[in-house]
Amino acid sequence: MERERIDEALELLWVLGEEGYDDIKRFKLSSDDPDVGMLTDTLQKEGLAEVGDSAIKFTEKGKKIARGLIRRHRLAERLFTDVFDLSKDVVDEDACKMEHILSEELTDSVCTFLGHPPACPHGKPIPRGECCKKYKVDVQPVVVRLPEFEVGQQGKIVFITPSDASRISRLSSIGVIPGAVIRLVQRRPSVVLQIDETTIAIDPELAREIFIKKTVTSNSKDSNK
Repeated sequence: MERERIDEALELLWVLGEEGYDDIKRFKLSSDDPDVGMLTDTLQKEGLAEVGDSAIKFTEKGKKIARGLIRRHRLAERLFTDVFDLSKDVVDEDACKMEHILSEELTDSVCTFLGHPPACPHGKPIPRGECCKKYKVDVQPVVVRLPEFEVGQQGKIVFITPSDASRISRLSSIGVIPGAVIRLVQRRPSVVLQIDETTIAIDPELAREIFIKKTVTSNSKDSNK
């Protein structure tokens, strides 16, 4: 049986568990698999679930796999909506693809990049990972949109996601390119930043397409000693 069919079944079992259900009848009715009977047999044979006359429950092995799938899927949804401004109604299909290819290391990197979000765009909890256990509280994202950056702080432009391709040329002509180090001067009414000795004002809408990562200056390093 295809791995993807098994993964989808494990995800369904996880979601039903979140809703408080473990009955086999509901699982079969909720599944869109073409042969749900063979599917449940496979889950049991592979040691992923315990299937009874009235209930279906994870084994520890199955729960661990399902947890990883759900975590990757919901982090992918968060990435697509928070970073690429995609509607939460259209990200599910692409998130389904991502959940099968992301490694554990890359998943933790995405989670850290997003600031260890507790929930997906639909409000469902994102299972915590090893990277999250390092923090007792949620931390701020590593990378933020320019208007959300701290005034007076220095940062590096990580990437730009223009809705209009012509904006890339316009930004490049004034030195606003990935890798450039900037200092945010003000957020309103225009976003004003400084690159080297040049001060630049940017429309707030355009500024939202620029993503910044805070850089640590030598002075801040010294102050932490």
